[in-house]
Amino acid sequence: MNSELFLTDLESKPAALADLADALRAADPFAGLPLDIGRVLFLGMGSSRYAAGVAALRLRAAGIDAHAEYASAAATYPAARDTLVVPISATGASRETLDAVARHADGPAFLAALTNVPDSPLAAAADLVIPMHAGEEAGGVACRTFQHTLALLLALESRLTGRDRDVTALIGRVAEATQDLLDRRDEWLPLTLELLDGPHGVYAIAPAERLSSAEQSALMLREGPRRPADACETGDWSHVDVYLTKTLDYRALLFPGSRYDAQAMDWVRERGSMVITVGAELKDATAAIRYAHDGDPDVALLTETLVAELVAAYWWSGR
Repeated sequence: MNSELFLTDLESKPAALADLADALRAADPFAGLPLDIGRVLFLGMGSSRYAAGVAALRLRAAGIDAHAEYASAAATYPAARDTLVVPISATGASRETLDAVARHADGPAFLAALTNVPDSPLAAAADLVIPMHAGEEAGGVACRTFQHTLALLLALESRLTGRDRDVTALIGRVAEATQDLLDRRDEWLPLTLELLDGPHGVYAIAPAERLSSAEQSALMLREGPRRPADACETGDWSHVDVYLTKTLDYRALLFPGSRYDAQAMDWVRERGSMVITVGAELKDATAAIRYAHDGDPDVALLTETLVAELVAAYWWSGR
């Protein structure tokens, strides 16, 4: 792992997104899926599972039986002929994911693997391979692959639900939003680095529909600069994390969009905690980071983790 190369990976996000959009225009990566899909089972670890959890929630909301599991789980839904198993691994070599796939290899389910390495062991075991087109992540941290995984899962959602969503156009807006945050980092990043630099770590809060943003943000702060960090769903926050605001120097990144944002901010106000919002402004937040197209929840889903990623990159490199 390398902090400077990690920053380069982040700065290359818009170009990588353009490559992904070009690949999707050229061919539908999901064209080889079977037609009679009755259940979708996502398998992954870390960032892959974070993305899968949001994808499964969105599919269930559309009436499709979908579930995201830890690849390491010993027990899961039994696969049937109409089951689509989607193992996700950027490297295609995650041990837990390969072990989970092995349990399905000789079964009746169809395996469609998302990976950034088309000649990986995971790809070799799959019935269909969906390349992430994220390029090499020289920094050793899954950042572009996380963003591309979310984009491809939105494309899968569009195919399974039959909803007419122009995913390539969405990716274009995400590239613009990402570039905007990168271009204006001198305006928002120094203050963010200062405000989040507390003695008790950083907490990330997001609505269930974008919980992956909080989970990935916390992971980036643990993985790179090795800072304490944790994630929480906004509504659940008032039941599980609110207690920390009474005893800790509590500092959080909050990704707005939950109907329970105001409830959380009531406690923040009462306890004098520090919250930075990303993508919208909330009453009594210490600061707000805005970016192009941040009013589009799908753009936010694919973009907003860049804030924590840049914080992690700068702390990690000692900038």
